[in-house]
Amino acid sequence: MDAFYASVEQRDNPSLKGKPVAVGGSSERGVVAAASYEARKYGVRSAMSSKIAAQKCPKLIFVKPRFESYKAVSQQIREIFAEYTPLIEPLSLDEAYLDVTNNLLGINSATQIAIEIKEKIRQKTQLTASAGVSYNKFLAKIASDFNKPDGLYVIKPNQGFTFVETLEIDRFHGIGRVTAQKMHKMGIFTGKDLRQFDESFLVKHFGKMGKYYYQIARGIDHRAVNPERIRKSVGSENTFMTDLTARAEIQLGLEPLIQDVWRYCTKNEIYGRTLSLKVKYNDFQIITRSRTTLSPIFDINLFERIAFELLDQVLPSPKGIRLLGISLSNLSNEHEMEGKQLTLEF
Repeated sequence: MDAFYASVEQRDNPSLKGKPVAVGGSSERGVVAAASYEARKYGVRSAMSSKIAAQKCPKLIFVKPRFESYKAVSQQIREIFAEYTPLIEPLSLDEAYLDVTNNLLGINSATQIAIEIKEKIRQKTQLTASAGVSYNKFLAKIASDFNKPDGLYVIKPNQGFTFVETLEIDRFHGIGRVTAQKMHKMGIFTGKDLRQFDESFLVKHFGKMGKYYYQIARGIDHRAVNPERIRKSVGSENTFMTDLTARAEIQLGLEPLIQDVWRYCTKNEIYGRTLSLKVKYNDFQIITRSRTTLSPIFDINLFERIAFELLDQVLPSPKGIRLLGISLSNLSNEHEMEGKQLTLEF
């Protein structure tokens, strides 16, 4: 979807149409969750601090996020996908992979399916979507970012190898900013540059991801669209209006985050074994602490105890705390645990 959260807000509030909008906190300590295309012209981006965003765009309008509304629209879009294929792998509320090789309507053209889906989304939600069509996930993802907003870009099987050749490393899905900087120092700026290195060299310098880089440099990606894909982690975090320093206020700041994560897990019957604490200080230094249990955590009391024990590891705080976060990973569905022996914590 195109600037999804911001587009929903502009749709639901016509006075925001054509104006620079940022979904997220308006305070100096807030963070932009999404920006409209009008705001992006000024350099406003998601994950940017609200303070910097306001400096870049003085007329920026901040809107509080309404996640229930975004989820409802996302469900409408998912229903449209399901008309064509059961092979849907959601990445987030506004993005998904679809395998339409053997689609439900017997349409022989993936491009035609993309055109139809885009039009149905427009009619049902009054929003625009951009689609990438190709023969694997890597290329389809890259293609979806071309010609935004309301874009459609197709990379055919005989075009993949050449397409990747001129693609800048910074645009490769799966290569983040830090990895891209490392590649730049090695003289790797495009897919053609990356292709000059053999697989063993890339594995040596980039670990297990080296094999993936070797393949995508050649337009190869054998990953299947997985409709059963579950999230790797569940988390909640908060940036505070003022720095936290006292133990009591730090503990108080962590409690609602614990409740947020636990509420999500119980609602979706998802539980995990690894609990992680994130702390960002007022100088933007970030530290994490984590603990893994032998079996999934089914008890809120155990969840809270571990969370506060992790917090005790960083207290007393050497400086003011700007942000706290708690997350749960090593997830499994409750139904997957049926019939398995549980290990108790003592």
